[in-house]
Amino acid sequence: MAEYDNTNSGVLFKNDKKESEKHPDYTGKVNMGGKEMRLAAWIKQGQKGKFMSLSLSEFQVKEDAPKTIAEQKKEGSFNDDDLPF
Repeated sequence: MAEYDNTNSGVLFKNDKKESEKHPDYTGKVNMGGKEMRLAAWIKQGQKGKFMSLSLSEFQVKEDAPKTIAEQKKEGSFNDDDLPF
C-alpha cells in the first residue's frame, strides 16, 4: 500500500476553545513544501456574503513545555553529571 503524501495540503477543524472574537473559528495545520505550518480561519461577513479570512504561521513552542534531553544537548544546556544515577 502506498504511503499518503500530504505535501502542500492541510486541514481545518472547528475551534472548540474559542473564548473571544480574536480567536479563530477554525484551526489546523498545512504542509507547505514539506514544512508543517499552523493555519487559522475566521468566518467574516462581507458585502457579498460570508467568507473566510486565513492566517498562516509557524507553530510556536510553549515555554512551559519541558525540553527533551536531545533538545537540551543540542543547545548545550544538558550535562550527563546532572543525572541522579
